Order: sequence, then structure tokens, then C-alpha cells
Amino acid sequence: MRRLDVTGLPDRPSAAAAAFHGEWLDRVQAELAAGEDLLLVFPPADHTHATWRLAAVQVLAREAAPLRINAAASDDPAAIEAAQAYLADTGGVTGQYLPLDSAGAGDPLRV
Repeated sequence: MRRLDVTGLPDRPSAAAAAFHGEWLDRVQAELAAGEDLLLVFPPADHTHATWRLAAVQVLAREAAPLRINAAASDDPAAIEAAQAYLADTGGVTGQYLPLDSAGAGDPLRV
């Protein structure tokens, strides 16, 4: 499973979504065209970014099938590596957005 770190997005959710689609979408699609499953890694963000990130990865997963694409949000290398290893070994999981919290479970109501 390949990994692509998505960086440099604006703080405002609508601007971040626009920047992702405008600046990153072609690169994501090129990575998928290489024929390997893909993990997008976003920097941590509050719950206001969860909806657009999940929608983006779900659409990409539908378009890329049978390849798998998932996304995680974290700045913890160990948490990212663990999620990447889990997803690589778990066939069929695709189109998921995983906010990772290595310091604890976090607030389950704020995905």
C-alpha cells in the first residue's frame, strides 16, 4: 500500500476541500494509476474537516475499484504506520477516513 501525505491545505474546511480537489486530485489519481492501493495522510484537523475528507475518499474509492484507497489524519508516525499496516492486511476496506489519536480515544461524537 502506497502512502501519500497531503500537506499545505488551508485551515478553513471549504478552502481546504477546494485546495485538495484543485491541487491534489490529479496526483492522487496518478498514484492510483500506478496500480497499488493508497493511503492518503492528512494533517490533524478538527471535526469540521471530516465530512469533506470522507466524501473525497469515498468517491475516489468508487472510481478506483478494485484498488483500495483510504485516508488517515495524524501527525504521529507510529499511528500512521500502524494504520497503514492494518489497512494493507485487511482486504476489502476502502473509502474510509480514520482520524488517528495516539494519545487516547478522543471524543467519539466528533469524527
